[in-house]
Amino acid sequence: MPQQNVYTVTQVNSYIRNMFTQDYMLQSIMVKGEVSNCKYHSSGHIYFTLKDAKGTIACVMFAQNRDGLRFRMQEGQQIVVSGSVDVYERDGKYQLYARQIRQDGAGELYERYEQLKRQLEERGMFAKEYKQPIPAYIRTLGVVTASTGAAVRDIINIAGRRNPYVQIILYPAIVQGDAAAASIVNGIRAMERLGVDVMIVGRGGGSIEDLWAFNEEIVAQAIFDCPIPIISAVGHETDTTIADFVADLRAPTPSAAAELAVYDIEHLQDRLAEYAYTMQHMIRGTIGRCRQKTEQYGVRMRYLSPANRIRMKRTQALSMEEQLQNVMENRLRDSRHRLALYVERMRGLSPLDKLSQGYAYAADRAGATIASIGQVSVGDDMTVYVKDGSLRARITEKHAESYGTEGDGGS
Repeated sequence: MPQQNVYTVTQVNSYIRNMFTQDYMLQSIMVKGEVSNCKYHSSGHIYFTLKDAKGTIACVMFAQNRDGLRFRMQEGQQIVVSGSVDVYERDGKYQLYARQIRQDGAGELYERYEQLKRQLEERGMFAKEYKQPIPAYIRTLGVVTASTGAAVRDIINIAGRRNPYVQIILYPAIVQGDAAAASIVNGIRAMERLGVDVMIVGRGGGSIEDLWAFNEEIVAQAIFDCPIPIISAVGHETDTTIADFVADLRAPTPSAAAELAVYDIEHLQDRLAEYAYTMQHMIRGTIGRCRQKTEQYGVRMRYLSPANRIRMKRTQALSMEEQLQNVMENRLRDSRHRLALYVERMRGLSPLDKLSQGYAYAADRAGATIASIGQVSVGDDMTVYVKDGSLRARITEKHAESYGTEGDGGS
Protein backbone atom coordinates (compact mmCIF):
# COMPACT_ATOMS: atom_id res chain seq x y z
CA MET A 1 0.00 0.00 0.00
CA PRO A 2 1.59 3.30 -1.12
CA GLN A 3 2.37 5.90 1.53
CA GLN A 4 0.07 9.04 1.35
CA ASN A 5 1.30 12.66 1.69
CA VAL A 6 0.88 14.20 5.17
CA TYR A 7 0.20 17.98 5.45
CA THR A 8 0.45 20.33 8.36
CA VAL A 9 -2.54 22.31 9.60
CA THR A 10 -0.95 25.53 8.39
CA GLN A 11 -0.53 24.10 4.92
CA VAL A 12 -4.15 23.04 4.77
CA ASN A 13 -5.39 26.45 5.99
CA SER A 14 -3.16 28.22 3.51
CA TYR A 15 -4.44 26.02 0.68
CA ILE A 16 -8.04 26.74 1.59
CA ARG A 17 -7.29 30.48 1.84
CA ASN A 18 -5.81 30.39 -1.67
CA MET A 19 -9.00 28.76 -2.93
CA PHE A 20 -11.06 31.60 -1.38
CA THR A 21 -8.72 34.21 -2.81
CA GLN A 22 -8.98 32.82 -6.33
CA ASP A 23 -12.79 32.79 -6.23
CA TYR A 24 -13.86 36.08 -7.85
CA MET A 25 -17.36 36.04 -6.37
CA LEU A 26 -16.03 35.76 -2.81
CA GLN A 27 -13.72 38.77 -3.36
CA SER A 28 -16.62 41.13 -4.11
CA ILE A 29 -19.81 39.97 -2.49
CA MET A 30 -22.84 41.58 -0.86
CA VAL A 31 -24.47 39.71 2.01
CA LYS A 32 -27.75 40.62 3.70
CA GLY A 33 -28.63 39.65 7.25
CA GLU A 34 -29.32 40.65 10.86
CA VAL A 35 -26.68 42.12 13.15
CA SER A 36 -25.72 40.03 16.18
CA ASN A 37 -22.89 40.13 18.77
CA CYS A 38 -21.72 43.55 17.59
CA LYS A 39 -18.62 44.87 19.37
CA TYR A 40 -16.78 48.15 18.78
CA HIS A 41 -13.14 47.51 19.67
CA SER A 42 -10.90 50.22 21.17
CA SER A 43 -8.64 49.89 18.12
CA GLY A 44 -11.48 51.11 15.91
CA HIS A 45 -12.33 47.72 14.40
CA ILE A 46 -15.91 46.42 14.49
CA TYR A 47 -16.58 42.72 15.10
CA PHE A 48 -20.08 41.32 14.55
CA THR A 49 -22.06 38.32 13.32
CA LEU A 50 -24.42 38.41 10.37
CA LYS A 51 -27.26 35.91 10.58
CA ASP A 52 -30.55 34.86 9.01
CA ALA A 53 -33.06 32.20 9.88
CA LYS A 54 -30.75 29.30 8.95
CA GLY A 55 -27.14 30.40 9.35
CA THR A 56 -24.49 32.83 10.62
CA ILE A 57 -21.21 34.25 9.36
CA ALA A 58 -18.50 36.07 11.33
CA CYS A 59 -17.74 39.59 10.08
CA VAL A 60 -15.18 42.28 10.74
CA MET A 61 -14.85 45.89 9.55
CA PHE A 62 -11.39 47.38 10.02
CA ALA A 63 -10.98 50.95 11.24
CA GLN A 64 -9.70 52.24 7.90
CA ASN A 65 -12.99 51.25 6.22
CA ARG A 66 -15.31 52.96 8.75
CA ASP A 67 -15.44 56.32 6.94
CA GLY A 68 -18.36 55.14 4.82
CA LEU A 69 -20.38 53.87 7.79
CA ARG A 70 -23.17 56.40 8.33
CA PHE A 71 -24.90 54.83 11.34
CA ARG A 72 -24.03 52.97 14.51
CA MET A 73 -24.78 49.25 14.26
CA GLN A 74 -27.02 47.73 16.88
CA GLU A 75 -28.40 44.29 17.63
CA GLY A 76 -31.22 43.24 15.33
CA GLN A 77 -30.59 45.71 12.52
CA GLN A 78 -31.07 44.47 8.98
CA ILE A 79 -28.00 45.43 6.97
CA VAL A 80 -26.28 44.75 3.65
CA VAL A 81 -22.52 44.15 3.89
CA SER A 82 -20.22 44.60 0.89
CA GLY A 83 -16.79 43.02 1.07
CA SER A 84 -14.87 39.79 0.62
CA VAL A 85 -14.87 36.34 2.23
CA ASP A 86 -11.47 35.10 3.36
CA VAL A 87 -9.90 32.58 5.72
CA TYR A 88 -8.10 33.57 8.92
CA GLU A 89 -5.27 31.05 8.71
CA ARG A 90 -4.43 30.99 12.40
CA ASP A 91 -7.89 29.77 13.45
CA GLY A 92 -8.85 28.06 10.19
CA LYS A 93 -12.12 30.02 10.12
CA TYR A 94 -13.52 32.01 7.30
CA GLN A 95 -15.20 35.40 7.83
CA LEU A 96 -16.63 38.28 5.88
CA TYR A 97 -14.32 41.33 5.70
CA ALA A 98 -16.65 44.31 5.34
CA ARG A 99 -15.70 47.31 3.21
CA GLN A 100 -19.11 49.02 3.18
CA ILE A 101 -22.22 48.58 5.32
CA ARG A 102 -25.66 50.08 4.74
CA GLN A 103 -29.03 49.46 6.23
CA ASP A 104 -31.24 47.15 4.26
CA GLY A 105 -33.82 49.04 2.18
CA ALA A 106 -31.70 52.21 2.01
CA GLY A 107 -29.73 51.22 -1.04
CA GLU A 108 -32.18 52.56 -3.59
CA LEU A 109 -32.64 55.80 -1.65
CA TYR A 110 -28.91 56.23 -1.37
CA GLU A 111 -28.53 55.87 -5.13
CA ARG A 112 -31.24 58.51 -5.63
CA TYR A 113 -29.47 60.74 -3.10
CA GLU A 114 -26.15 60.48 -4.91
CA GLN A 115 -27.73 61.08 -8.30
CA LEU A 116 -29.59 64.22 -7.16
CA LYS A 117 -26.49 65.46 -5.38
CA ARG A 118 -24.46 65.19 -8.61
CA GLN A 119 -27.18 66.95 -10.63
CA LEU A 120 -27.54 69.88 -8.24
CA GLU A 121 -23.79 70.26 -7.91
CA GLU A 122 -23.47 70.43 -11.70
CA ARG A 123 -26.14 73.17 -11.70
CA GLY A 124 -24.01 75.20 -9.28
CA MET A 125 -26.44 75.10 -6.37
CA PHE A 126 -23.64 74.13 -3.95
CA ALA A 127 -21.26 76.89 -5.10
CA LYS A 128 -19.83 79.21 -2.45
CA GLU A 129 -20.57 82.22 -4.64
CA TYR A 130 -24.29 81.84 -3.89
CA LYS A 131 -23.90 81.48 -0.13
CA GLN A 132 -25.34 84.42 1.81
CA PRO A 133 -23.57 85.61 4.99
CA ILE A 134 -25.38 85.03 8.25
CA PRO A 135 -26.08 88.40 9.94
CA ALA A 136 -24.24 88.84 13.22
CA TYR A 137 -27.10 90.50 15.10
CA ILE A 138 -30.70 89.51 14.42
CA ARG A 139 -34.09 90.49 15.84
CA THR A 140 -36.27 87.73 14.37
CA LEU A 141 -35.43 84.05 13.92
CA GLY A 142 -37.58 81.81 11.75
CA VAL A 143 -37.65 78.10 12.53
CA VAL A 144 -39.10 75.52 10.12
CA THR A 145 -39.32 72.19 11.92
CA ALA A 146 -41.74 69.94 13.74
CA SER A 147 -43.63 71.63 16.58
CA THR A 148 -42.80 68.74 18.88
CA GLY A 149 -39.52 67.02 19.49
CA ALA A 150 -36.07 67.75 20.81
CA ALA A 151 -34.98 69.92 17.86
CA VAL A 152 -37.42 72.79 18.45
CA ARG A 153 -36.91 72.65 22.22
CA ASP A 154 -33.14 72.86 21.80
CA ILE A 155 -33.42 75.80 19.43
CA ILE A 156 -35.80 77.73 21.69
CA ASN A 157 -33.79 77.04 24.85
CA ILE A 158 -30.40 77.94 23.40
CA ALA A 159 -31.62 80.98 21.46
CA GLY A 160 -33.49 82.28 24.52
CA ARG A 161 -30.46 81.79 26.73
CA ARG A 162 -28.10 83.54 24.32
CA ASN A 163 -30.40 86.48 23.61
CA PRO A 164 -33.89 86.65 25.17
CA TYR A 165 -34.73 89.71 23.02
CA VAL A 166 -34.71 87.74 19.76
CA GLN A 167 -38.21 86.89 18.53
CA ILE A 168 -38.55 83.24 17.49
CA ILE A 169 -41.23 82.46 14.90
CA LEU A 170 -42.02 78.75 14.46
CA TYR A 171 -43.59 77.20 11.39
CA PRO A 172 -44.80 73.74 12.50
CA ALA A 173 -43.76 71.77 9.44
CA ILE A 174 -44.15 68.08 8.71
CA VAL A 175 -40.59 66.74 8.58
CA GLN A 176 -41.18 63.04 7.82
CA GLY A 177 -43.37 61.21 5.33
CA ASP A 178 -44.82 61.86 1.91
CA ALA A 179 -46.19 65.34 2.80
CA ALA A 180 -42.98 66.52 4.46
CA ALA A 181 -41.23 68.07 1.44
CA ALA A 182 -44.20 70.27 0.48
CA SER A 183 -44.70 71.29 4.13
CA ILE A 184 -41.05 72.32 4.45
CA VAL A 185 -41.24 74.37 1.24
CA ASN A 186 -44.40 76.12 2.51
CA GLY A 187 -42.63 76.90 5.76
CA ILE A 188 -39.64 78.46 3.96
CA ARG A 189 -41.92 80.64 1.83
CA ALA A 190 -43.99 81.67 4.85
CA MET A 191 -40.87 82.83 6.71
CA GLU A 192 -39.76 84.64 3.57
CA ARG A 193 -43.04 86.58 3.48
CA LEU A 194 -42.68 87.49 7.16
CA GLY A 195 -39.21 88.88 6.47
CA VAL A 196 -37.30 87.20 9.30
CA ASP A 197 -33.60 88.00 9.60
CA VAL A 198 -32.39 84.40 9.41
CA MET A 199 -34.01 80.99 9.16
CA ILE A 200 -33.26 77.55 10.61
CA VAL A 201 -34.61 74.59 8.64
CA GLY A 202 -34.16 71.13 10.09
CA ARG A 203 -35.14 68.28 12.38
CA GLY A 204 -33.57 65.68 14.64
CA GLY A 205 -31.55 62.72 13.41
CA GLY A 206 -32.83 59.50 11.95
CA SER A 207 -32.41 56.99 9.18
CA ILE A 208 -32.09 57.93 5.55
CA GLU A 209 -35.81 57.24 5.15
CA ASP A 210 -36.64 59.57 8.07
CA LEU A 211 -34.51 62.39 6.62
CA TRP A 212 -35.54 61.89 3.02
CA ALA A 213 -37.73 65.02 2.82
CA PHE A 214 -34.56 67.10 3.09
CA ASN A 215 -33.15 65.26 0.07
CA GLU A 216 -36.03 66.26 -2.22
CA GLU A 217 -35.29 68.59 -5.12
CA ILE A 218 -38.20 70.95 -4.35
CA VAL A 219 -36.79 71.57 -0.86
CA ALA A 220 -33.32 72.18 -2.26
CA GLN A 221 -34.73 74.60 -4.85
CA ALA A 222 -36.74 76.50 -2.21
CA ILE A 223 -33.63 76.91 -0.04
CA PHE A 224 -31.55 78.06 -3.03
CA ASP A 225 -34.16 80.60 -4.18
CA CYS A 226 -34.80 82.06 -0.70
CA PRO A 227 -33.35 85.59 -0.27
CA ILE A 228 -33.16 85.09 3.51
CA PRO A 229 -30.05 83.33 4.85
CA ILE A 230 -30.85 79.73 5.79
CA ILE A 231 -29.04 77.51 8.28
CA SER A 232 -29.70 73.81 7.78
CA ALA A 233 -29.85 71.71 10.93
CA VAL A 234 -30.77 68.21 9.85
CA GLY A 235 -29.93 65.25 12.06
CA HIS A 236 -26.71 64.75 13.96
CA GLU A 237 -23.12 65.37 12.98
CA THR A 238 -22.85 62.22 10.85
CA ASP A 239 -26.03 62.94 8.85
CA THR A 240 -25.65 65.03 5.67
CA THR A 241 -28.57 65.83 3.37
CA ILE A 242 -29.00 67.69 0.11
CA ALA A 243 -30.41 70.62 2.12
CA ASP A 244 -27.08 70.88 3.97
CA PHE A 245 -25.19 71.40 0.72
CA VAL A 246 -27.62 74.02 -0.66
CA ALA A 247 -28.11 76.00 2.55
CA ASP A 248 -26.04 79.12 3.25
CA LEU A 249 -24.61 77.46 6.36
CA ARG A 250 -24.76 73.93 7.73
CA ALA A 251 -25.00 73.23 11.44
CA PRO A 252 -24.24 69.72 12.69
CA THR A 253 -27.19 69.83 15.13
CA PRO A 254 -30.22 72.06 15.82
CA SER A 255 -28.48 73.25 19.00
CA ALA A 256 -25.45 74.33 17.01
CA ALA A 257 -27.74 76.10 14.51
CA ALA A 258 -29.24 78.20 17.32
CA GLU A 259 -25.73 79.15 18.48
CA LEU A 260 -24.75 80.15 14.93
CA ALA A 261 -27.92 82.19 14.36
CA VAL A 262 -28.20 84.04 17.67
CA TYR A 263 -25.34 86.13 19.00
CA ASP A 264 -24.61 85.72 22.72
CA ILE A 265 -25.84 88.97 24.28
CA GLU A 266 -23.57 88.58 27.31
CA HIS A 267 -20.57 88.43 25.02
CA LEU A 268 -21.93 91.46 23.16
CA GLN A 269 -22.37 93.35 26.43
CA ASP A 270 -18.82 92.48 27.42
CA ARG A 271 -17.54 93.76 24.10
CA LEU A 272 -19.61 96.93 24.39
CA ALA A 273 -18.28 97.49 27.92
CA GLU A 274 -14.75 97.01 26.61
CA TYR A 275 -15.43 99.45 23.76
CA ALA A 276 -16.94 101.94 26.24
CA TYR A 277 -13.90 101.69 28.49
CA THR A 278 -11.57 102.14 25.52
CA MET A 279 -13.55 105.14 24.25
CA GLN A 280 -13.64 106.75 27.70
CA HIS A 281 -9.90 106.22 28.06
CA MET A 282 -9.29 107.74 24.63
CA ILE A 283 -11.67 110.65 25.33
CA ARG A 284 -10.05 111.35 28.69
CA GLY A 285 -6.64 111.27 27.03
CA THR A 286 -7.82 113.62 24.27
CA ILE A 287 -9.41 116.01 26.77
CA GLY A 288 -6.24 115.95 28.86
CA ARG A 289 -4.09 116.78 25.86
CA CYS A 290 -6.48 119.54 24.76
CA ARG A 291 -6.55 120.97 28.30
CA GLN A 292 -2.75 120.93 28.42
CA LYS A 293 -2.58 122.72 25.07
CA THR A 294 -5.18 125.24 26.24
CA GLU A 295 -3.16 125.95 29.36
CA GLN A 296 -0.05 126.39 27.25
CA TYR A 297 -1.95 128.78 24.96
CA GLY A 298 -3.24 130.62 28.04
CA VAL A 299 0.27 131.05 29.38
CA ARG A 300 1.43 132.25 25.99
CA MET A 301 -1.51 134.65 25.67
CA ARG A 302 -0.89 136.02 29.14
CA TYR A 303 2.73 136.50 28.23
CA LEU A 304 1.90 138.17 24.91
CA SER A 305 -1.09 140.24 26.15
CA PRO A 306 -0.78 144.10 26.05
CA ALA A 307 -1.39 144.38 29.78
CA ASN A 308 1.40 141.91 30.51
CA ARG A 309 3.72 143.66 28.08
CA ILE A 310 2.91 147.01 29.76
CA ARG A 311 3.62 145.48 33.15
CA MET A 312 6.87 144.07 31.84
CA LYS A 313 7.86 147.45 30.33
CA ARG A 314 6.88 149.23 33.53
CA THR A 315 8.89 146.79 35.59
CA GLN A 316 11.77 147.19 33.19
CA ALA A 317 11.49 151.03 33.42
CA LEU A 318 11.42 150.89 37.20
CA SER A 319 14.44 148.65 37.15
CA MET A 320 16.26 150.98 34.77
CA GLU A 321 15.23 154.00 36.89
CA GLU A 322 16.60 152.29 39.96
CA GLN A 323 19.79 151.41 38.13
CA LEU A 324 20.09 155.02 36.86
CA GLN A 325 19.52 156.40 40.33
CA ASN A 326 22.14 154.04 41.72
CA VAL A 327 24.58 155.09 39.00
CA MET A 328 23.88 158.76 39.64
CA GLU A 329 24.29 158.33 43.39
CA ASN A 330 27.53 156.47 42.84
CA ARG A 331 28.72 159.21 40.47
CA LEU A 332 27.77 161.93 42.95
CA ARG A 333 29.41 160.05 45.78
CA ASP A 334 32.57 159.67 43.72
CA SER A 335 32.46 163.32 42.70
CA ARG A 336 31.95 164.49 46.29
CA HIS A 337 34.86 162.31 47.30
CA ARG A 338 37.09 163.77 44.58
CA LEU A 339 35.88 167.30 45.44
CA ALA A 340 36.74 166.74 49.07
CA LEU A 341 40.20 165.63 47.98
CA TYR A 342 40.57 168.70 45.77
CA VAL A 343 39.38 170.94 48.62
CA GLU A 344 41.92 169.47 50.94
CA ARG A 345 44.57 169.86 48.31
CA MET A 346 43.51 173.45 47.63
CA ARG A 347 43.57 174.17 51.28
CA GLY A 348 47.14 173.00 51.36
CA LEU A 349 47.92 175.44 48.54
CA SER A 350 45.77 178.38 49.61
CA PRO A 351 47.60 181.58 50.75
CA LEU A 352 44.77 182.41 53.05
CA ASP A 353 45.34 179.26 54.93
CA LYS A 354 49.00 180.27 55.31
CA LEU A 355 48.02 183.73 56.47
CA SER A 356 46.05 182.26 59.34
CA GLN A 357 49.26 180.68 60.51
CA GLY A 358 51.12 184.11 60.82
CA TYR A 359 52.39 184.32 57.27
CA ALA A 360 51.80 187.19 54.80
CA TYR A 361 52.30 187.62 51.08
CA ALA A 362 53.01 190.65 48.92
CA ALA A 363 51.59 191.65 45.59
CA ASP A 364 52.59 194.41 43.14
CA ARG A 365 50.28 197.02 41.77
CA ALA A 366 48.96 194.57 39.21
CA GLY A 367 48.08 192.03 41.92
CA ALA A 368 50.82 189.60 40.95
CA THR A 369 52.41 187.82 43.82
CA ILE A 370 55.92 188.99 44.58
CA ALA A 371 57.97 185.86 45.03
CA SER A 372 61.41 187.39 44.37
CA ILE A 373 63.14 190.73 45.06
CA GLY A 374 63.96 190.81 41.41
CA GLN A 375 60.27 191.49 40.60
CA VAL A 376 60.32 194.93 42.31
CA SER A 377 62.49 197.97 42.60
CA VAL A 378 63.05 200.42 45.37
CA GLY A 379 60.28 203.00 45.37
CA ASP A 380 57.64 200.58 43.98
CA ASP A 381 54.32 200.35 45.75
CA MET A 382 53.04 196.98 46.91
CA THR A 383 50.25 195.45 48.94
CA VAL A 384 50.93 193.12 51.85
CA TYR A 385 48.18 190.68 52.71
CA VAL A 386 47.92 189.43 56.29
CA LYS A 387 45.38 187.33 58.22
CA ASP A 388 42.85 190.04 58.87
CA GLY A 389 43.50 192.48 56.00
CA SER A 390 46.02 194.20 53.71
CA LEU A 391 48.70 196.86 54.08
CA ARG A 392 49.85 199.45 51.53
CA ALA A 393 53.63 199.84 51.48
CA ARG A 394 56.46 201.29 49.44
CA ILE A 395 59.81 199.58 48.95
CA THR A 396 62.54 201.70 50.42
CA GLU A 397 65.29 199.11 50.13
CA LYS A 398 65.76 195.44 49.30
CA HIS A 399 68.28 192.80 50.42
CA ALA A 400 69.00 189.38 49.02
CA GLU A 401 68.83 186.47 51.46
CA SER A 402 69.33 182.74 51.20
CA TYR A 403 66.82 180.44 52.99
CA GLY A 404 68.17 177.15 51.81
CA THR A 405 67.19 177.75 48.16
CA GLU A 406 68.88 179.66 45.39
CA GLY A 407 67.52 183.17 44.78
CA ASP A 408 68.24 186.46 43.10
CA GLY A 409 70.39 189.09 44.85
CA GLY A 410 69.48 192.79 45.03
CA SER A 411 70.75 196.06 46.45
